[in-house]
Amino acid sequence: MPLSNANQRNLPEQQSQENDLTSSKKRRLSDNCSSQNNKRSRENSELSPMTDSQKRANFSALTNPSNGINRHASPLANSKPGSTKKLIIKNFKEKPRLPDNFQALTWDKLAESVQAIHTSRSINSSLEELYQAVENMCSHKMSAALYDQLKQICENHVKSNITQFLEYPFIKTKFLKKMDNIWQSHCRQMIMIRSIFLFLDRTYVLQTSSVMSIWDMGLDLFRSNIVGHHIVQNRTVEGLLQLISRERSGEAVDRQLMKSLLRMLSDLQIYHDSFEKKFLEATDRLYAAEGQRLMQERDVPEYLAYVDKRLGEENERLLHYLDPSTKKNLVSCVEKQLLDQHLNTILQKGLNQLLSENRIQDLSLMYQLFSRVKDGLKELSIAFAAYIKTTGRLIVVNTDNDPEKDRDMVQKLLDFKEKLDNVIDICFAKNEKFINGLKESFEHFINQRQNKPAELIAKYVDSKLRSGNKEATEEELERLLDKIMVLFRFIHGKDVFEAFYKKDLAKRLLVGKSASVDAEKSMLSKLKQECGAAFTSKLEGMFKDMELSKDFMLTFKQQMQHIDTPGGIDLTVNILTMGYWPTYMPMEVHLPAEMVKYQEIFKKFYLGKHSGKKLQWQSTLGHCVLKACFPGGKKELQVSLFQTLCLLLFNEGDVFTFKEIKLATAIEDGELRRTLQSLACGKARVISKEPKSKDVEDDDKFLFNDGFKHKLCRIKINQIQMKETQEENTSTTERVFQDRQYQVDAAIVRIMKTRKALSHNLLISELYKQLKFPVKPTDLKKRIESLIDRDYMERDKEDSNQYHYVA
Repeated sequence: MPLSNANQRNLPEQQSQENDLTSSKKRRLSDNCSSQNNKRSRENSELSPMTDSQKRANFSALTNPSNGINRHASPLANSKPGSTKKLIIKNFKEKPRLPDNFQALTWDKLAESVQAIHTSRSINSSLEELYQAVENMCSHKMSAALYDQLKQICENHVKSNITQFLEYPFIKTKFLKKMDNIWQSHCRQMIMIRSIFLFLDRTYVLQTSSVMSIWDMGLDLFRSNIVGHHIVQNRTVEGLLQLISRERSGEAVDRQLMKSLLRMLSDLQIYHDSFEKKFLEATDRLYAAEGQRLMQERDVPEYLAYVDKRLGEENERLLHYLDPSTKKNLVSCVEKQLLDQHLNTILQKGLNQLLSENRIQDLSLMYQLFSRVKDGLKELSIAFAAYIKTTGRLIVVNTDNDPEKDRDMVQKLLDFKEKLDNVIDICFAKNEKFINGLKESFEHFINQRQNKPAELIAKYVDSKLRSGNKEATEEELERLLDKIMVLFRFIHGKDVFEAFYKKDLAKRLLVGKSASVDAEKSMLSKLKQECGAAFTSKLEGMFKDMELSKDFMLTFKQQMQHIDTPGGIDLTVNILTMGYWPTYMPMEVHLPAEMVKYQEIFKKFYLGKHSGKKLQWQSTLGHCVLKACFPGGKKELQVSLFQTLCLLLFNEGDVFTFKEIKLATAIEDGELRRTLQSLACGKARVISKEPKSKDVEDDDKFLFNDGFKHKLCRIKINQIQMKETQEENTSTTERVFQDRQYQVDAAIVRIMKTRKALSHNLLISELYKQLKFPVKPTDLKKRIESLIDRDYMERDKEDSNQYHYVA
């Protein structure tokens, strides 16, 4: 930057100072004259006495001095106090003349001092004298000649230095040091010269736009005569590039030397043209080759660490010696060759591995580096979504129908989701693009397998809300339910979830296996908030029935206090509203006479309170507590109603065949086999089977187990009630599909009733908008045909793709 601009002063200010100097000199002359006249006046006063008029000041008595300054009598002599005093100053009568050889003598003195500066000798004259000499020449309109003479002497000196660069042997480091020394000397010399010729810089240069400041002139001379020389310039730039290359290879270099030379190029305004272009080309070639080689040799984490290291090194160079204007192009060059050119390769080669191994630090670095490149985050989010879909599909799809895989599916999905959430929070800076990609990907792969994920999520909730679940506290369970609700949002077949959830909830409530009423109601609240009141109305009705049943049983127990209890047994009944609860197939079994009598008493009492209602006994979900006496001690057995009927037979005998038990209890064949298997082949074998095997055959015999022992007093054997049978699963699924058909039919009729006439394609489109579950076009076509057969709608006689509503 030109140093002359820092201390420049406006011309009017200089002229003002010159006028002040002239006035000061004139005042000094006037004061001298006054002092001489006063002296004479004092001498006269000693010779004769003073009159009154003489005692008063008489300025008119002063004679005019020979220097041309006239002083008039002051009006104060004969005027009243307070009047103004007038002072008149006149110029010299003759203008001072300079010696004829003034310019030559002065320049010789200045030229000698400039040469002394160039040759690093001491200056004979003081800087004040030299400055005054420059001021005098400028004051007498010699500025232009002075400037030209100064420029010529400086140019001659600069030109004399070029030969040593051309003759100097080209050893890069030494050459660069030589260049730096000459440059530093030139700068020091120009600063010294400018301080001497500062008056010229601040007057003539400012007034003349066609000339450069003394500092800029020095830069221009150095640029055009030394650095501008093609040999010198090429050697300098080549030497700098070689030093940078050596530093990139790991060698230690003189950064201060490089900083000084690069600043020189920048000051001379040839940095961009002579150095930066070649530097960026060399950088581009280096990193292009390096990127190709290392992408093949190293794995992705190592490669990313190397790229980050390289970027850090280049930023250090910018900090230490490169010009800041190079930063954008340099960083862009490194990012392009090491990242942009290899985005797809990096993602294909390493992203899946990093995500699978949960490499948080490496993923953070990948996100940070990809964010520097245009479309880097876009490509990363696409690859991230693809990984989620691929991995998620492997979790959800079960081509081998492996029950173990289905059992673990929901837990794996929760773990997978938690891991990805953690990656997005820590590594991807909670970027919305990745959050949305995660949601879309989960929704995509979780519905690749229709209906089954919804069923398994419902069963997973059931396993966590059962009383046997000791894994979590209430707070942990609440957090788990929140995570499950996230998965629930992704599934399309929410009606399937509702059906299985309702079935399992019914078992938990009726068998008394619910872990916490608060947790149950919390889950219900979450479902209501997510899907609306219509979705949970039946589930809420189930809870209401249980509460009403408790209140009713209190009234019934009070009534039974006045009646003898049949057989000394205690009966608890849950009254269920048929529309709220799952559909259960009624099964007529042979109950003990005491239980039948107790049922009749309750029925009479209930109908007495609620006339017009009908009771239907459901034995499948009944459970009992039996007191049993074994040789090893008394035990209480918590069993299902069907298990109770089988065990009570052993009060009448020690051995029964399968057929005898079936005849005595009237339990359905499949259910009886499951029941006997749980009693004779489970962990608590209160009866034994002959022959011993896992399956129950028609000819098997069952015996009372005299040697039964158990460490607990109350033993639960009714877990069989909570297990889902294949028939039960199939029945639930079929009911869902049946309900879907009713919903499709209702939607078709609703649309046609509103529109009256509609084409096939528009009708299908409207149905997809209204239906909340996945359905195939072929299934919709079947329902349309069914409604046409039932005369709800008809085809147009001329256009078979057009439908009309039949009122």
